[in-house]
Amino acid sequence: MEYRNLGNSGCAVSSLALGTMTFGAETDEQGSHAQLDRFLEAGGILVDTADVYSGGMSEQIIGRWFAQRSADVTEAVVLATKGRFPTDDSPNGAGLSARHLGRALEASLRRLGVETIDLYQAHAFDPHTPLEETLRTFDGFVRSGKIRYYGLSNFTGWQLTKAVQLARALNLAAPVTLQPQYSLLVREIEWEIVPAARDAGLGLLPWSPLGGGWLSGKYKRDERPTGATRLGEDPGRGMEAYDRRSRAATTWDVIDAVQTIADQRGVSMAQVALAWVTDRPTVTATILGARTLEQLNDNLAAAGLHLTDEEIAVLDKASDPPTGDYPYGEMGLQQRDRNLAGGR
Repeated sequence: MEYRNLGNSGCAVSSLALGTMTFGAETDEQGSHAQLDRFLEAGGILVDTADVYSGGMSEQIIGRWFAQRSADVTEAVVLATKGRFPTDDSPNGAGLSARHLGRALEASLRRLGVETIDLYQAHAFDPHTPLEETLRTFDGFVRSGKIRYYGLSNFTGWQLTKAVQLARALNLAAPVTLQPQYSLLVREIEWEIVPAARDAGLGLLPWSPLGGGWLSGKYKRDERPTGATRLGEDPGRGMEAYDRRSRAATTWDVIDAVQTIADQRGVSMAQVALAWVTDRPTVTATILGARTLEQLNDNLAAAGLHLTDEEIAVLDKASDPPTGDYPYGEMGLQQRDRNLAGGR
């Protein structure tokens, strides 16, 4: 396992994080605890959850795991959770207001059975709460010792830039990370969000790095997927969502490219896809989302796997999302470029 700074903080975390959205839903408590044990055994230390995962059950399962393990085991864990989405049906049961976040954090602390959360994240932007209110609330959490750092999740480029600059202008604690969806099948964040995060010094914590399971190797070009996927109950509709690409770069082209490199390397497709994401610029840790211990073990084998420049070029070409000429296509790129040697 490799270790990196948690964004622009001094806290060290593993380059792979354990996502726990399956805990209490697709993975029972015994299986969840086995995943936590195996993850730490492999050198992983960043564990990510949220107050809405399985209606709070994910946090409760992690809390009971903490209570049942010795401090020597749990001390290494860098614990991350999130608040923002509805936890009840009341008007103030969701959002990034001081009222909701205060109650949500206290509830998470109780379920997790800890006094301090290492990384508390805004699960998404809230258009109905002044950003200053949210930032002052996070700053208060840091000053009170209830959280050590805070981050953002699912923010756009302008939203995260505004948050960072406003926090600095008000002399408040600033976010250290951004958790976006990012994979070989979802690269559009590279147009604005990644540059904004890089400019602000935020580390990325990509979720769904296997594209909802499409890059895991379980789907074949000549076989229509059956059963449910993380994209929804109808896998066919899920594929359509990912397949908004030009003929030169279809979802199946990406899957084929990943399969070819996996075969050449003698590793799984999932490991190739995870290695690509983990080594992207500004990525701090890639979030694994396994239902079973077998899946987790396969994912963990991606630790320390680095692709060659040639392999990365093949994957980049196959997965490059189509753009119009402006503002992210050739015309826009030329307009934003400059030849230092001069000339017209």
